[in-house]
Amino acid sequence: MQLRPIQPEDLDQFFEHQQDPEANLMAAFTARNPADRGVFDHHWNLILNDPSVIVRTIEHEGEVAGSILLFKNEEVPEISFWTARRFWGKGITTSAVDAFLAEYTARPLRARVPQDNIGSIKVLERRGFKVIDEDSDFSNARAAVVKEFIMELV
Repeated sequence: MQLRPIQPEDLDQFFEHQQDPEANLMAAFTARNPADRGVFDHHWNLILNDPSVIVRTIEHEGEVAGSILLFKNEEVPEISFWTARRFWGKGITTSAVDAFLAEYTARPLRARVPQDNIGSIKVLERRGFKVIDEDSDFSNARAAVVKEFIMELV
């Protein structure tokens, strides 16, 4: 696994990853219509043109496995990641988070994760993130309000 700067062709892979219904359910907070390429392109254009956002492609054995990024949420840095389902359970997300945390060392750092996304919770807990609060918000993917943990690494 390696983290690298995003290349324009990575966006096609990210869009393909976003078409997986099971991955959307797990992520919960996704686009209303994941198949809308215009919305996807607009979203990624905002990310890539925001100098305060740090974003990397997760690559595994030459394939785009996902993305990891850091952005400010109410002035607090927050990490977010997406790994394509075919790469789940192989330690790739864990390795990506480790590499990202080695690159970005400022603390505190937060993450938000649906309370039933056990895989992501375990990745974060094993890195030292602790639950500091809970929140709930409407999930487009689930068409329901979803509870999430707010986790922090100090």
